[in-house]
Formats: sequence, structure tokens, C-alpha cells
Amino acid sequence: MAVNNITFQPQILIRTSHSVVWWFFLELLTSVSRFYRSPENINFSLMAKNIAVVIQEDPRKTHRPVEALRIALGLIAGSHATTVILLGEAVRLLFEDTDDVIDVDILDKYLPSIEYLEMPFVLHSTTERSSVRKGFRIRYETDEGIRSLIQSMDRTLVF
Repeated sequence: MAVNNITFQPQILIRTSHSVVWWFFLELLTSVSRFYRSPENINFSLMAKNIAVVIQEDPRKTHRPVEALRIALGLIAGSHATTVILLGEAVRLLFEDTDDVIDVDILDKYLPSIEYLEMPFVLHSTTERSSVRKGFRIRYETDEGIRSLIQSMDRTLVF
């Protein structure tokens, strides 16, 4: 037992000395991170991105289009310039009649915020315009216009 106590005590001293060094390191790291997180030291223009959220799945068959709109709402609420591109059956997210959409209760919860924040939507030029809800910021583009828009973005999320 005496041998175990002797070998055990240096481990405690080593751990204690490590914890003191660790504590000083954490204090240094905390003060440095406070400096870099202060608003005057952040250049928001470098962090903001132009983001396209492309939704092409049918909202009557999967929950992913509604989830993609929720993600886009989070991006636009931040500092990112976000554009939502609805392709194919995904345009049903903006139709007047959304009863057949999966997660329609979640969609109905977020649509007022999307409308209030004036999230820009891009729909294909052949989309039936009479079925689309009024009040949203919608632009109609051809295939080439959509292609060039996506290529001009910094980031693209595809659902």
C-alpha cells in the first residue's frame, strides 16, 4: 500500500499542475474569443452569402420541401441573401390549396413569416400563375434564367 501511495501522489501533482496550466489557457482563450466576438471586430459582409435553396421534390409525397422552406427562412432571417427556387411540383408550396401537402400545419405556420420577410421566390415561367397565392415576392424565369441564377450564387442547397 505504501508503494501505491507513493506512485499515486505524483500523478495527483501532475494532474494538479496540468489543471493550473489548463486554467490559464482557458482564461487566455476566453479573453481572445471575447475580443474577436465583439461586434466592432466582425466584418459581416465577409460572412453573408448569396444562397439559393432549390426545392424540386413533390410536397404531397415527402416532408422535405416544407423542411427546406423552414431552412430558407432561417437563412434569410440571418445575414444571408437567400432566394428560393421552386421547380416542378414544389410550386404547390405556394398554391392557394395546400390541403394535400405533407406537414401542411408546419407550412401554414411559416408562410406568414416568409411573406413578412419578403423572401424572394423564383418559379419557372410555365407555372400556372392563377393557382399561386398572392402576397409573395415571386419572379418567373426560363430554364436559362434559373440556370444562370443558380450559377451566380455563392452556395446552393438542393432538396
